Amino acid sequence: MERKWWKEAAVYQIYPRSFKDSNEDGIGNLPGIIQKLDYLEDLGINAIWLCPVYKSPNDDNGYDISNYQDIMNKKVLSKYDIMTVGETPGTPPKIATKYVNRDRHELNMVFHFELMEIDHDPINKWKPKEWKLTELKKIFTKWYEGLKEKGWNSLFMNNHDQPRMVSRFGDDKKYRIESAKMLATLLHSLPGTPYIYQGEEIGMTNIAFDNIEDYRDIETLNFYHEMTKKGLPKEKIMEAIHRISRDNARTPMQWDHNPYAGFTTGAPWIKVNPNYPDINVAQNLKDSNSIFYYYQKIIRLRKENLIMIYGDYQLILEDDEHIYSYLRTLNKDRLLIILNFFSGQTIFNLPANIDYQEKKLLISNYDIEEDENIKRIFLRPYEARVYKLY
Repeated sequence: MERKWWKEAAVYQIYPRSFKDSNEDGIGNLPGIIQKLDYLEDLGINAIWLCPVYKSPNDDNGYDISNYQDIMNKKVLSKYDIMTVGETPGTPPKIATKYVNRDRHELNMVFHFELMEIDHDPINKWKPKEWKLTELKKIFTKWYEGLKEKGWNSLFMNNHDQPRMVSRFGDDKKYRIESAKMLATLLHSLPGTPYIYQGEEIGMTNIAFDNIEDYRDIETLNFYHEMTKKGLPKEKIMEAIHRISRDNARTPMQWDHNPYAGFTTGAPWIKVNPNYPDINVAQNLKDSNSIFYYYQKIIRLRKENLIMIYGDYQLILEDDEHIYSYLRTLNKDRLLIILNFFSGQTIFNLPANIDYQEKKLLISNYDIEEDENIKRIFLRPYEARVYKLY
């Protein structure tokens, strides 16, 4: 077991344009980020990933960098104890191991996007398809097995290019809080480094603007105009945009209930999600049972229990389409993670080959009776539990 700070870290991704505006021009900036560093420290994160802040004409909100010579020279990477990550869409684990293999001294980890294609056509992201929990399990398990003892995984379910994970993989209405906590439990109890995208820690949701004029993402606008030319009904076009537009992740960070969600005192570059009076940082900080404090707890739990970072991963109930459950083991220590992935109630049956003398509940998103027998558990919607077994 080779310990590294970036393996034990929780990383927070910031989309600067939408995080915090400090000069009233409606666009987030670096001084705005600095204003909120105490908040991020309180959350418990170790590293910040900034989306591009380089010179740009901003046709693609900063990703169209105008001067690549202004970026950090790759020759400096080996001189510092830093974390390096590569985006590798379409790359299978066998190839990814070449990028992250310790002996090659290239990257520490990669972002693979296989999970991000689970609910749509691999060629056309605007065309949805049904997905099963067993498919999701196979993706996480395949990447664990593929990089095991050779490299390191990055763990994420949303970012600046993807829909909000509570809207995509959870329930952003009735069970928003429960499903957000369940998904957090998954990402922070799997082997790898978890990435938190801004607003994820308060359960921010997708946006559904009625008019295309309110969208800013160039990919979304191009899709709308192309489909309009082809004669597709506006309702169908907007349905696809509401589901998977990149602007779902780019509405301003919701800090409080004040106008524009406390993001700016000017006019924001993109409209704020209208649910900001109910979903915001200030509201989360007042509620001891909030999503924010759950994130804070599980981040701390992961740091205090090396088994959550370095322990082996063993999938159980592999064919169950409702429950994602697995063991983490490190030396003689064992953790049992149980996740009900959907809004239906279901029953968890502990496999007969998993025995224990005692158990300790480390975290859950529901109140649990301490003396409850875990050999058979009646799971509530989106219920998550992490047990230490003795």
